[in-house]
Amino acid sequence: MIDIITGALLLGWTTLVAYLTEHVITCLIPAFFIAGGIAAFVKKDAILKYFSPDAKKSVSFGIASVSGTVLAVCSCTILPMFAGILKKGSGIGPAITFLYAGPAINILAIVYSAKVLGLDIGIARAVSAILLSIVIGLIMAAIFKEHDNEVRANAKKNLRFSSGGEERPKWVVLAFFILLIAILLVGTSQLDIFIRLLIVYFLSMAIAFLLIYYFSRDEVTEWGYEIWDLTKKIFPILVIGTFALGVLSYFIPPETFKPYIGDNSLLANFTAAVIGAILYMPTLLEVPVIGTTLGYLSGNMAKGPALSLLLTGPSISLPSLMVLTRIMGPKKTGVYAILVVLFSAMAGFIFGNIWG
Repeated sequence: MIDIITGALLLGWTTLVAYLTEHVITCLIPAFFIAGGIAAFVKKDAILKYFSPDAKKSVSFGIASVSGTVLAVCSCTILPMFAGILKKGSGIGPAITFLYAGPAINILAIVYSAKVLGLDIGIARAVSAILLSIVIGLIMAAIFKEHDNEVRANAKKNLRFSSGGEERPKWVVLAFFILLIAILLVGTSQLDIFIRLLIVYFLSMAIAFLLIYYFSRDEVTEWGYEIWDLTKKIFPILVIGTFALGVLSYFIPPETFKPYIGDNSLLANFTAAVIGAILYMPTLLEVPVIGTTLGYLSGNMAKGPALSLLLTGPSISLPSLMVLTRIMGPKKTGVYAILVVLFSAMAGFIFGNIWG
């Protein structure tokens, strides 16, 4: 018995150390800095004000589908934000698009998925989440037209949003994010370690120049706070979860799941989508779940089912569906869950059979 416990703990520790060594410094830390900058320097009101049911669909659904990258939301914060924009007068379509796409295209999740599971999976996750969120949102808007009619009836209650004008040149914030992204790309590249350090040093100096001359001390402090807030919310869960998954894989090896999700059949993709809809996986934890526990990195899980689970897991789970039922009722929640599972399975099926 002691040998079993020791073996399980050792595998959990080995799994954790491997993930921390390979991904934290070059991947997660730069991504936390980018996500913190997005939360601090990009105005949320500028995104949310376009969700009205009378807004141009190409604008409202387009913004809703990519707002997760701007708002840096995760699976634990998307639900209250979703409830908030519904109360503020959002149309059901853009709100659902935001609900589905938000956690799936979180900048942290996309970067981490691409780094651990492969660039093709990372790109497929981002593109599929955007496209499916729009399709699902449009279907929900078509089915539940009464919601938008009620919102229009209460149009006078719409909130006014501040413009949030800034004195600094508009190019500064853009340059700031380009430099941060460049650090991320260089850090994860295959360049010689000394060359990477040299390039990152000069990029960091450029960022420091922008922060000193174009940002106030309060803004820099807010950026630091947002970085810390994201880190303390996500990183401990990721560490504990990765360790627990390593321990779990000792008792349930990845080969166990191969008969069910080891190919790119429609049934395998549907199975993976259902698993993702049931399990609760905090932001980023879906990556080691797929990579280690379900065996994608060891060849026991096919590409299609991996994408299917990535598209359902961050957006729905049994706990989140219970919360959604209280927010928008059982009928809308049920239809939403069915659409997410079906379209995610279909996306995984197409991806797996084309690029698998």
